Amino acid sequence: MKATFTLNREFSTCSRPACHAEARRRRVGGAGLRAISGHRVIPTLRTAKRLQKTPTAHLVILSIILIVASIASANAITLDAALARTLEKNPEILQAKIALEQAAGRRLVLRSNGLPDVRIQGIVGIQGGKRAGQADTQPFGFGRGFFTQPLFDAAVPPSRRRGDIEVLLAKQRLNVAVVEQLHTARIAFYTALFDDSLRELGEAQQQRLTENVTTQADRYQAGQADRGAMTSAQLLERELNPRIEEMRRGYQGAVLTLAMCMGSDLGAAAEVVRPEGELTFEAANHNLESETAEALEDRADLKLARTLVRAAAEDQKIMQAAYYPALDATMTGTYIPVTIQSANGGSSRRSDDIISSDATAGVSYTWRVIDNGKVGGQVARARAIREMNEISLRQLETNVALELKRIHNNFHAIEGRWKSLNAAVTSADQNVTVVQRTLAEGLSSQLEFRTAESSFLETKSALLSAAFQQNVARAEWDRATGRYFQFSGDTAGKLH
Repeated sequence: MKATFTLNREFSTCSRPACHAEARRRRVGGAGLRAISGHRVIPTLRTAKRLQKTPTAHLVILSIILIVASIASANAITLDAALARTLEKNPEILQAKIALEQAAGRRLVLRSNGLPDVRIQGIVGIQGGKRAGQADTQPFGFGRGFFTQPLFDAAVPPSRRRGDIEVLLAKQRLNVAVVEQLHTARIAFYTALFDDSLRELGEAQQQRLTENVTTQADRYQAGQADRGAMTSAQLLERELNPRIEEMRRGYQGAVLTLAMCMGSDLGAAAEVVRPEGELTFEAANHNLESETAEALEDRADLKLARTLVRAAAEDQKIMQAAYYPALDATMTGTYIPVTIQSANGGSSRRSDDIISSDATAGVSYTWRVIDNGKVGGQVARARAIREMNEISLRQLETNVALELKRIHNNFHAIEGRWKSLNAAVTSADQNVTVVQRTLAEGLSSQLEFRTAESSFLETKSALLSAAFQQNVARAEWDRATGRYFQFSGDTAGKLH
């Protein structure tokens, strides 16, 4: 036999499940809480009113919220500040700056072969022995000087040019390091914003699912739903936990990469920065042909490759200079402050026994007549290096046009996907709201709510992903066109 009961707002007429729910509320009522599904507690109306009468607790909670907010804002960092700190403290960039100072020293070495060479030699000692009219032991000393000036050397002009190119190479390597590190920091910043946005989206959806659990628990206690509906709501809520944790770990990894790029302290007492901002979609409108032409002129890696070709060509000329004769002006001199008499060589003249100061000057001529393979091997090696650098340069120049075309096509594809997702996310949100309302009234099933919720979450996540891909594509475009750091004749740079 089946009995039907009516449940009004005052619960004047009680069914069997409602009586059981009332008994459960009485057992837990002493604590001012109502039990739900064995592990959740919800304050009763009496407890809520009592909490409203305690302003001290509200003040404490408000103070804690303000303190946490102030700490979070103190560690917040914008994209411009992150790039500026990376440019200032990044270890790779600092190492490239030190290499620039080393290149200045190598330039002096390469220029030295065309400068005069002056050397001074001093000799002191004690002279002893038995000589008539002289002391047995007496000190002596004299100095010698050597001077050499290249008059003709085929290696001097390419060596001077090679010294200038050495400094230019160090500057270009610094530019490449700046571009790479700024690009890495920018991508890490966008990744952190993207993962944090996905985490906030998941937590917002989880809050909505928590409200659904509460609604289903109330309906179960009121006898309007079975335990399976409440269990399904709880499982649906817990399905988002792994996804939220994954986004949190991704965010922490991106923040760590950003901190490493900025040269921040990574110790236990280090302050963790928090990227500030949000991912916005901005339509890109670039002229592919003009941007490609500018990229071929402004990219730091292309300038470095061209400089390497020039350096290899000058190295080859320095090696080939050994085939040509060398002409040097030389001068040598000996200075003896005190006249020293040497042993008598049998001459009848007294002056033949006296050593005095002298000087000689002249021109030396050197020419390698037969090459034993040393010069030819060095020339062949330098030629092979130059040819390899030329091949690498041509490959880079060819890849520039292909890379820019690929990014340009990505811009159009991402923009079309974003427009369609932006229109779909509004309807998906409205669908979830309608299904949630009808589910609370018992007119929809958990499967319909789960389908609507999953559809909204996937659509919103895809919209955030499109905005993230658009920002990453813009960063790739700036790197491919050489807009991060433009090099001129000096070491001054320009950030874009």
